[in-house]
Amino acid sequence: MTAHQSRPVTARLATATAWSGTLAFWTRGLVRRRTGRLLATVAGIALAVSLVAALGSFLTASKSRMTQRAVRSVAVDWQVEVQPGADAQSVLHTARTTPGVRAAVPVGFARSNGFKASSGGSTQTTGPGVVLGLPSGYQELFPHTIRHLAGASSGVLLAQQTAANLHVAPGDAVTIALPGAPASRVRVAGVIDLPQADSLFQKVGAPPQSQPTAPPDNVILLPAGLFTTLTIPVATADPAAVTTQIHVARDARLPADPAAAFTAVTGAAHHLEAATSGGALVGDNLGASLDAARQDALYAQILFLFLGVPGAVLAAALTAAVAGAGAERRRREQAVLRTRGLRGRQIAALAAIEAGLTGLTGGLLGIGLATLVGQMAFGTASFGASASSATVWSAAALALGLTVAALAVLAPALRDLRAVTVARARRHVDRRTRSPWWMRCGLDFLLLAASLLVFRASSGNQYALVLAPEGVPSISVSYWAFLGPGLLWAGSALLLWRLATLALAHGRSGMALLSRPLTGPLSGMTAATMTRRRRPLVRSVVLLALALSFALSTATFNATYKQQAEVDARLTNGADVTVTEPPSTRTGPNVANSLVVPGVRHVEPLQHRFAYVGSDLQDLYGVRPATIASATSLQDAYFAGGTAKQLMATLDHRPDALLVSAETVNDFQLSPGDTVRLRVQDSRTKALRTVPFHYAGIVKEFPTAPKDSFFVANASYLARATGSDAVGAFLVDTGGTHEKDVAARLRHRLGTSATVTDLTQARSTVGSSLTSVDLSGLTRIELAYAIVLAAGAGGIVLALGLAERRRTFAIATVLGATRGQLRGLVFSEAAVLTTAGLAGGALSGWALSEMLVKVLTGVFDPPPATIAVPWAYVTATVLVALSAVAAAALNGVRRSHRPAVEELREL
Repeated sequence: MTAHQSRPVTARLATATAWSGTLAFWTRGLVRRRTGRLLATVAGIALAVSLVAALGSFLTASKSRMTQRAVRSVAVDWQVEVQPGADAQSVLHTARTTPGVRAAVPVGFARSNGFKASSGGSTQTTGPGVVLGLPSGYQELFPHTIRHLAGASSGVLLAQQTAANLHVAPGDAVTIALPGAPASRVRVAGVIDLPQADSLFQKVGAPPQSQPTAPPDNVILLPAGLFTTLTIPVATADPAAVTTQIHVARDARLPADPAAAFTAVTGAAHHLEAATSGGALVGDNLGASLDAARQDALYAQILFLFLGVPGAVLAAALTAAVAGAGAERRRREQAVLRTRGLRGRQIAALAAIEAGLTGLTGGLLGIGLATLVGQMAFGTASFGASASSATVWSAAALALGLTVAALAVLAPALRDLRAVTVARARRHVDRRTRSPWWMRCGLDFLLLAASLLVFRASSGNQYALVLAPEGVPSISVSYWAFLGPGLLWAGSALLLWRLATLALAHGRSGMALLSRPLTGPLSGMTAATMTRRRRPLVRSVVLLALALSFALSTATFNATYKQQAEVDARLTNGADVTVTEPPSTRTGPNVANSLVVPGVRHVEPLQHRFAYVGSDLQDLYGVRPATIASATSLQDAYFAGGTAKQLMATLDHRPDALLVSAETVNDFQLSPGDTVRLRVQDSRTKALRTVPFHYAGIVKEFPTAPKDSFFVANASYLARATGSDAVGAFLVDTGGTHEKDVAARLRHRLGTSATVTDLTQARSTVGSSLTSVDLSGLTRIELAYAIVLAAGAGGIVLALGLAERRRTFAIATVLGATRGQLRGLVFSEAAVLTTAGLAGGALSGWALSEMLVKVLTGVFDPPPATIAVPWAYVTATVLVALSAVAAAALNGVRRSHRPAVEELREL
């Protein structure tokens, strides 16, 4: 290479070296001179990143826990019923060789004509029952199928209710009557309970509407050898009376997502059915449990969208506001750089350095913060999710942080390079007077109108947030229902922006009058300054209102969620503790006195009968209207046609009054006062007799009652009509404390004669899909971030805005303003921000809370009568926001006291 050829290369190297030095010099100066602003931007990005990483990991962990809980809740994964004509041994071999199957054993089922036993000089006989034949080792393979109550754990085992019906105990003899076979006498070795009797005695392969309404009352379990001996004649006389099931335990590793796990399990079940060529039907208990879990997972996803996305959007908006507070400074710096000859591409590179530095630093800090939050709140940095899932969410959150930085810092710089001249960029005040495009076209009004329309549609009749089409093996969320709250949130923010802009633009005289006590002669200047610089002030007002609205709506929803979870559990269990008597017993209400153990405040008897209305058989509950509310909570939302107190008073004053379900009222076209004739069983003759009642109101929910049709009547009237005051259950009030201890004392006292359940059990097994999602972790995350966002929106943005006002303060000082007047100027702006932000946030939060709970009313069971407002948290959030604003104002006052000449020299 010649010397002439080497000169351009040398020049380029020198230029590149000089540019590298310029970049390094710029970066050092940026970090040294703009430390506070960079840290504020980094903090905003870190908040957005950590919130998304935390919520995403929490969502993944929640789904995984739902899958694990669904698997643990199933005692027998598959019940494979051998079809008539098929070879049971062949089906057993196929089941055992199916991939993912850990064990498979045959279980015999036989119909019995009834059981008989003699004790205490009397003979008791039951109706039809079921006899099971269990192979050895069955209870080790399926430990949750049988719960031992008394006697031996092997041999002939009698179900608790059957033992109560026959008045027998371990060691007594029971006679089994089988069709086509002689009666067989066996000796009871133990008494057991079947916790999952509903699935154990299901009709395999039948649709839900064809399943038995209740498991059999009378069940006896025999060893497989004895079962075979007793049922050989039955199989000859009536082959349909004896069937064989293959009970299967699986050990295949399932996906963490319940929906994917459901697909895998149902696919394996169909594979087994196909492999047996129609010789077997699979009762997929595991698939049914996962089916419910995948619906829970979708509700968890709903909560993530409802509660997580607004927080992330607000954190990103806060970051943009922090970065936007330095927009004028960046335009002036661009003007200087362009004046000194830097090209647009080079200026863009300098802006990209700031965006990359803040985005990467904030992103990494946010991931670290999310890790810390997970460790503190859940004891694990990944929130319980797998390492791969946590990594994916962290990477996605980091990408979000870089995107927010690019949009907040780089995008405005590129826009200014194209649209702003050097002369305009060097002005200290943005003199744009034209309203934004969205304000001119009325976007805020359009969003609010659309929100109202979507809300009315999504909260109307037949609305379902989660869709489960019949015959389709998948469920989905009606995501369009999210538009209502989302549009309300955005529309209210824009409407507040419009109102605040109009107030600051046209209310100068009013602001001057209000600020006069603080600023004195400078009140006019104060009002003019806020009018001229209304854009950053309005932005601060809207951010503070959005932060408070987010905190208020999130806290209100969480409190209402917890309230309804407790209501659901109490409805399911009936009271703090419930003692349920076997159906065949004749326990009177006076037994309530014997249930008063330490910790019990009141015991309320509750009758349970069955009654025919037309050809429809429904549950009938007899209550003591004057005292029922002493043991359980009755909400007005449970009734229609009157409040809970009014309808209970009606039952008390008119004993033949009857509360009827809404479905029955519609089916039979009932009007208040109509006579309803129910056919109930007379306890003396065992025959059905017609009893007249008068329709007095609608009951939609009632403690211990089913979710479908039932009646509530006066217990004394019902006792006279049926000739029996037998109680079905006792509702035990413990004052909301020590439920487990009281339940344990009652179990010890009652033994196996009754079933005792407490509220803590019901809380973990409530049937509502929404309330079965554990919200405690999400609540801790959301409420903590909401407070931080409120503080940031109120304090950081105001502090940065005041920092940009140093020139104004310096000029005012030169013109003779006193320290007190400058302090009043700062406090006046802070007062406007606080008043408008709190008012806008309160109104928006109230409307959003009402809409949020209303939209989710379809998945609360029962719907909330009123929303719950956690006033302590709301008060704490407001105080934190006010403290942040006060701290920012005081810091602005302190900085305004610097010597004016020194301040102007630095600027």
